[in-house]
Amino acid sequence: MRGREVLNPQRRRRVPPQFSWVDHRLVRDGHVEGRSAEALALYLFLVTVSDAEGLSWYSEAALCHRLGWPAERLVQARGELCRAALVAYRKPLYQVLDLAPEATMAGGDRRTPRGEAVAFGDILQGLLAPTGATRGGRP
Repeated sequence: MRGREVLNPQRRRRVPPQFSWVDHRLVRDGHVEGRSAEALALYLFLVTVSDAEGLSWYSEAALCHRLGWPAERLVQARGELCRAALVAYRKPLYQVLDLAPEATMAGGDRRTPRGEAVAFGDILQGLLAPTGATRGGRP
């Protein structure tokens, strides 16, 4: 096991009163896989500036200015995040969404938290089953 020595104690990260966080499930559950660098940059920006409910009111012009992007790049990145169910958008409001369980993620490869592939039929069954019920009694 690796040691937990802080490399630079004078620069130890502290949680400020207006803190935000990036959920480690973003990486662990594969939400970042297949996303463009632009989509990930926009996601990081929105996570950083959103309130406790994930809401942000940055305008398109302000986002483009802060990120150094033309409007088309912002629209493309935002669309990618919305299709991936990571962000909801209704002008002028953004909401960073709670990370969905893997079986309900929009688009892309479906895998369990251990990285095992999930059959398409199991995904459909999970979507069609009443809440809490699963195929074959498996969680």
